[in-house]
Amino acid sequence: MLPATFKLCAGISYRHTRNMTGLRKNALAAIHHELNQMAGPGSENWIHHVRRRSSFLSSRIEEVEEYSQEEVAYVKQGERALQEAISILAEQDGWTTETIASNGDKVLSKVVPGVGKVFKLEVVVDQPPDSLYGELVGNMEQMGEWNPNVKQVKILQKIGNDTMVTHEVSAETPGNVVGPRDFVSVRCAKRRGSTCFLAGRSTQHPGMPEQRGVVRAENGPTCIVLKPDAENPNKTKFTWLLSIDLKGWIPKTIINRVLSQTQVDFANHLRQRMASNVSSEMVPAC
Repeated sequence: MLPATFKLCAGISYRHTRNMTGLRKNALAAIHHELNQMAGPGSENWIHHVRRRSSFLSSRIEEVEEYSQEEVAYVKQGERALQEAISILAEQDGWTTETIASNGDKVLSKVVPGVGKVFKLEVVVDQPPDSLYGELVGNMEQMGEWNPNVKQVKILQKIGNDTMVTHEVSAETPGNVVGPRDFVSVRCAKRRGSTCFLAGRSTQHPGMPEQRGVVRAENGPTCIVLKPDAENPNKTKFTWLLSIDLKGWIPKTIINRVLSQTQVDFANHLRQRMASNVSSEMVPAC
């Protein structure tokens, strides 16, 4: 019932600022260096490395391309959401088990000050990180084809290689316990070494105001981390941090059950999608 991924809160600049000349995107080159460090060979303690280097988004800055002030705002807030999500994942204490599936998939939760209740999915997927990254990022708009909890994902705006703004519409839950929701999100995708990061948070976009008949929900910070499994690099340790406000009058017990089940369902649907992709590649050409 939820889109899979990851949303970032960015302020929208005034219309007259969009045409200002001379604006340069201050790309935070430090994040590239730090993510390389924590995703490199032998970096099983990547989360703890990030904790020790809390300034990895704010050191050396490099001008790389000209963007509008609005685009710069999206990029910067996307980078900050990634840092915040990883900081939450770095805290190992205080997590409570919500559910453990028969295949070992596990959902944990905790309350984070200033954020609220967050959920963490931990699974192993029998595909390498690059394949999962290609599906989740490169084929993002096809998610509605294989995830019945998602009706549509549409890219509204792309900013460079790492940032995009999307509109997503989720399906209602069985029995319409929770009706359809839509989200406008800014997403930040990073690949560093063998590890992939997909972070995000809700935002606003002038091209997608609130839709009549659909509740506009909010979430973030969220983040999916794809890392080669320590025992088999052709498998992926898949971690998904989810923080969401569904809006409306929904009892917390229902919200907790829906969110944790959504994460487990997503992992299963993703496995089926990847298995289908492999099968299609093995079919001989006519």
